[in-house]
Amino acid sequence: MANPILGGGGFHHVCLKTRDWDATLRFYQDTLGFTEKIAWRTAPQRAVMLDAGDGNYLEVFEDHAYEAAPQGVVYHFALRTTRLDEVAARVRAAGARITVEPRDVTIATVNGVGPVPVRIFFCEGPNGESIEFMQNSLT
Repeated sequence: MANPILGGGGFHHVCLKTRDWDATLRFYQDTLGFTEKIAWRTAPQRAVMLDAGDGNYLEVFEDHAYEAAPQGVVYHFALRTTRLDEVAARVRAAGARITVEPRDVTIATVNGVGPVPVRIFFCEGPNGESIEFMQNSLT
């Protein structure tokens, strides 16, 4: 359903900065299957918009001077998947650190929706970003 204020709405992208352009693109493209939508600027200040597969994007800015703050301003971002365990295996094989192993969780809602079962795992991306992978049919 369209957002009545935004006129379509929804998330467009999450943005990260990286000191290691090649490792970042390798992880998101080769390991997770994102595709390049648009790219602009040249090294050492490249930028790219990577499509997660459904028109939601990860924007990446190259910045060799960037130093991530502990926990940063974005606590984590979540990617929807229908193949959570297979994705976890790919992430592990790519050498990324799994910070929360794949597990089933039930979100006990307080707004009358009732329990929402989900399967999740978290990993650390190549720039220290925390990525949640979520599989469920209700959200």
